[in-house]
Amino acid sequence: MFSARRFAASLPVASAFFAFLFPFSNAQAQDAPCEESAELAVVTSPASPWAGAPLRILVAAERPLDGELSLIGPDGRVAARSRGQRGGPPYVWFAEVASPAAGAWHATLNTTSSSCSTKEIDVSARKTSASRAAEGAVWQVHNTWNRATENLYSAWVAKLFDAPLEAEQSWKTWHEVLRNPSRNVLFNHLGTNEDSLTLSLKPDCADFVYFLRAYFAYKMGLPFAYSNCSRGAGGAPPRCNERFDILHPQLTRPAPPPEQAVASAAAPPAPAPAAAPTNLLQQLFSQPQQVQAGAPAAPVAAPAKPPAPKRPAGVAGYFRAVGDVVHSGSVRAPANSDKSDFYTIPLTQETLRPGTAYADPYGHVMMLVQRIPQTADAAGVFLAVDAEPDGTVTRKRFWRGNFLFANGASLGSPGFKRFRPIVRENGGLRALTNAEIAKNPDYGDFSLEQSQLSAEEFYDRMDEVMSPEPLDPTRAMMAAITALEEQVKTRAVAVENGRKFQSGGRGEASMPDGPAIFATSGAWEDFSTPARDLRLLIAIDVVRGFPDRVARRSDRYAMPFGRGLAGVQAQLQSALASELAARTFSYTRSDGSAWTLSLKDVMDRAADLEMGYNPNDCVELRWGASDGSAEAATCTRRAPAAQRAKMTDYRNWFRERHWPHA
Repeated sequence: MFSARRFAASLPVASAFFAFLFPFSNAQAQDAPCEESAELAVVTSPASPWAGAPLRILVAAERPLDGELSLIGPDGRVAARSRGQRGGPPYVWFAEVASPAAGAWHATLNTTSSSCSTKEIDVSARKTSASRAAEGAVWQVHNTWNRATENLYSAWVAKLFDAPLEAEQSWKTWHEVLRNPSRNVLFNHLGTNEDSLTLSLKPDCADFVYFLRAYFAYKMGLPFAYSNCSRGAGGAPPRCNERFDILHPQLTRPAPPPEQAVASAAAPPAPAPAAAPTNLLQQLFSQPQQVQAGAPAAPVAAPAKPPAPKRPAGVAGYFRAVGDVVHSGSVRAPANSDKSDFYTIPLTQETLRPGTAYADPYGHVMMLVQRIPQTADAAGVFLAVDAEPDGTVTRKRFWRGNFLFANGASLGSPGFKRFRPIVRENGGLRALTNAEIAKNPDYGDFSLEQSQLSAEEFYDRMDEVMSPEPLDPTRAMMAAITALEEQVKTRAVAVENGRKFQSGGRGEASMPDGPAIFATSGAWEDFSTPARDLRLLIAIDVVRGFPDRVARRSDRYAMPFGRGLAGVQAQLQSALASELAARTFSYTRSDGSAWTLSLKDVMDRAADLEMGYNPNDCVELRWGASDGSAEAATCTRRAPAAQRAKMTDYRNWFRERHWPHA
């Protein structure tokens, strides 16, 4: 790990951010100054502060500090304060002044032992001309990835999705988050109204993770690259091949096969007889025309050159090009490969930072955004976000129902991963190898630990990371019930989107065959819920079996004094039944009326949910309403018989909680 003073040398003062490394006084600096122990970095936004735009400052510390960040105006008064955020690393402070006065500002971090001050922040009275990328470039690369920039990236992600644990966080599209200046520290950071460019993008789970990394790199002038990877099929895991980087924006995707490139290029038309075939089948199967004797031979056209690569139109076009190439297999590539865009890390509180990606073995990707430390009253929690095929972005907690895990040769490498660092070298960009990451003082966190864990070992290890101290078994079970409740309510949003699709008169969603029901395109991808429902069924199993888990891992729980294990299990079973019955939610039926269900109802209908994912069925059926019931009386639509037959064939996947392989 770099020391704080080495960070200062590595971050150019003229860049959009700078290291927060200046001791308040020499006397304090001699006695364990805060910047030496905490390794602080800061970003101010906009890049060129001026009086007509809010002034924001984000501070990231590698180690915990009990301190307060202050933004001090030219008049010497404190205009904004921040006490900081727990749950690092990194540990984060954010302060904002809506209408800063022109002049010299200072940001100061006061701790219980010392005081550190940033470099003076000059706020101009007028907006200065924003620097633009050179002609032909999408953005200028003028900074480097290192521990400081990685911590700022984590801090930016944490701030982007920050909210109390009990708050339900969901957005219809990702740009709702990015276009919220109170969340996005880098909103219009470059001063060119650049955030209007993100409006038309609708990333899915893998795109979303890449887009956030690319967005931060764009704003901060950092390198960015991505790879062309297979999805894995036929018993083989995903494999990554060619890598594309921001220095060569004209090369954004694999080249077409030579024959396709030739066929798509314009070629001079050759003279053709009047009776030439008019359609493709005729062209393929008709006999060649006979050339009349004495007729001049038609000139032989030279092979057409492949078309030149097209440069994407601006940042939004570049993001679209990235989204056309990356997918969940890109994140699930084998951990021992140096060609993937991610590397696997050990499972510790220090490594599981905001911005860390999670690849589940069956094609879903999430990103960590916050760690909430364990307290005397509650278990520790990791929070993550993901993007669904319909474009919605939702925050959810780590638990078995959301984060599936399994190791297998054909699955690639699931688990927690960080973006592979991209470095500038000899005028170009390249990705660090696993061995280089392991030795790099800014990283040093490559590990194959997760590849060697069984599912039970993985979840046990994560429990220990989230909550190092023994848990109260009842409180731990209540947290699991809350996680299930969040998952059910998220499904309710997805099913409601399907109802609106039905009522919109947009026709029937075509159902793919076999495992493709879990990953396809079009209306089925947007409004069906097979992957979500399979996860929900697994979550139901976890909650239903929680009392048995306490018995299996009694060492992880603070068992009540004087009560035997059988008594604890009985008490948990009773509490589980009453809590499931007490927690309710509502969904909208086909006629627009509301119907209320409890979590107990959902648990009891688990078998019906095995066939509840088809958006062509009415919502009542999708929630397991029985035929002839008052709840089902408003159902006016059923999926076609052919689709129902396929669902019956595929039902064992859901009954056995078994994700099929293509």
